[in-house]
Amino acid sequence: MSQILIAEDEERIASFVAKGLRSAGYVPTTVATGEQAIDLASTGEFDLLVLDLGLPDRDGFDVLSTVRSLGVAIPVIILTARSSVTDTVAGLEGGADDYMAKPFRFEELLARVRLRLRSENGGSESTVLNHAGLSLDLRTRKAHTDGRDVELSAREFTLAETFLRSPGQVLSREQLLSRVWGYDFDPGSNVVDVYVRYLRKKLGAERFETVRGMGYRLV
Repeated sequence: MSQILIAEDEERIASFVAKGLRSAGYVPTTVATGEQAIDLASTGEFDLLVLDLGLPDRDGFDVLSTVRSLGVAIPVIILTARSSVTDTVAGLEGGADDYMAKPFRFEELLARVRLRLRSENGGSESTVLNHAGLSLDLRTRKAHTDGRDVELSAREFTLAETFLRSPGQVLSREQLLSRVWGYDFDPGSNVVDVYVRYLRKKLGAERFETVRGMGYRLV
């Protein structure tokens, strides 16, 4: 299992990312300072670094520069509240592999983590998910079922991908909200129910089972 280092001082976000990565089969380690990030990244034990720019002791750009100067070549995905083009360019030119502005959806971060790790491992991970006659092509973002192609919106595709990565598993509304809509979600929202109805209409009502009081399951 891939080891992922998360350098994020905002506890809510660090916990959100770590929990999501753990449920996706990764082994996350969280630190809250730049010095800790440099120390652990330089051990060679981690496969990827998720790095916040706004750390309390050292700017994330400085952390990134130091990590690269030590010869640490692991993929780095920057997370930041800064979203200007200047900051994006500075991050990528400074040695980052990807850049995500807050707020973000966990599934988008997970897709980028998988992409970076797949690149590091020679592209061995499949880009097509299949289950019970339903397939999703992660590269083209196309869905196919019952001999036909189905057009899905970006959010519908992400929700369908979440189900296909956990077939048969009951996923609570809270899990689906956090993975698809991000850490800033409203827990009282009925948006999950609305989008599950969309998927049932497009991909087959029988595929998505309601588990009363618990959530939904891809059967």
